[in-house]
Amino acid sequence: MYDVILIRFGEIGLKGQNRPFFESALARNARRAVGRPVRRVWGRLLVEAGDDPEGVLSQVTRVFGVVSASPAAKAPLDLEAIKATSLEVFRDGDKGRTFKVETRRANKGFPHQSRQVSAEVGAHILRNTPGVSVDVHCPEVTVRVEIRDEEAYVFSRVVPGPGGLPVGTGGRAILLLSGGIDSPVAGWMTMKRGVVLEACHFFSFPFTGPKARQKVEDLCRVLSAYSGGMTLHVVPFTETQTAIREHCPEDLRVTVMRRMMVRMAQEIAVRKRALALVTGESIGQVASQTLESMASINAVVTMPVLRPLSGLDKTEITERAKAIGTYDISIRPYEDCCSLFLPRHPKTKPTPEEAANAERQLDIATLVERAVRDTERVRFGGMNKPGFEGP
Repeated sequence: MYDVILIRFGEIGLKGQNRPFFESALARNARRAVGRPVRRVWGRLLVEAGDDPEGVLSQVTRVFGVVSASPAAKAPLDLEAIKATSLEVFRDGDKGRTFKVETRRANKGFPHQSRQVSAEVGAHILRNTPGVSVDVHCPEVTVRVEIRDEEAYVFSRVVPGPGGLPVGTGGRAILLLSGGIDSPVAGWMTMKRGVVLEACHFFSFPFTGPKARQKVEDLCRVLSAYSGGMTLHVVPFTETQTAIREHCPEDLRVTVMRRMMVRMAQEIAVRKRALALVTGESIGQVASQTLESMASINAVVTMPVLRPLSGLDKTEITERAKAIGTYDISIRPYEDCCSLFLPRHPKTKPTPEEAANAERQLDIATLVERAVRDTERVRFGGMNKPGFEGP
């Protein structure tokens, strides 16, 4: 009985003269997610539901910029038809015993006021549904009617989306993606602000095996379902990690390793015209995530390093990972290179000068050049879209 998925957006509506740009981007991303036309009407997007409204609903509520969506039944601009359709929607929805009707009349030419429509529809549902009553304050079911220029839409379910801004409106960045819980969440939160993300993973074969890499690829698949597509750069890190182990003081190996990673990620970012790096660091979580460590790591790069998890604790990050679908992958027991060669007592407050002294024996330029040169690139499409190129 549901003909369309009605999509709402929030922050985009506050963009003033730039609103058409953001609306167009959201419509494009929604169209890519569901593979069918998306129609723009004032303040809403509409997608034909076809024969799989639940499937379409599930896909559009993953698109950044979508605040909520509802499967809706169409009705012609006729009060009797709207009443009949509303009764069907009420009967099909949640089996509540109390209800109310809310009407939004975007089409001011419709001959009945919003209040009149709500009263007429409510009375019709009461007359034809034994045992129910109206509760305008705490109803179990709310039947909503939106009257537009060409037709009316009736619905009772409102499914939340991720909100934020459409991917593709906020520039491009490189995510340092490990196999842990944090970095996928950091990537998700960055994409939520409209940023096109490419992932960079440091792979230390044979210290880390194929299952560790598979874990990262699976994380990319989950993230790409939100963005429409993602490129993974797999950077060979064995030579660099071995050199660090042989030539750097044990207590500074983590700091030096992170400095080498951001150097390589920045080089990839420049080649991909990305404007920032993204990490899953949270202040104080581990030795490499003190402000002193972050300052020492930042000292070797010139582009911004975004840390969207800075203010979150592990419980909050874990809950977000479960909500977006990355947690079960992240807890697989396959270590990444960040987990290997950890010193017994890492220095928690290194200075940039100490870190620079610690890496004096390294041929930094050659290590970075070789790693970037030999980087492998893998493309992941969006959900149910193998090979989809994305934004």
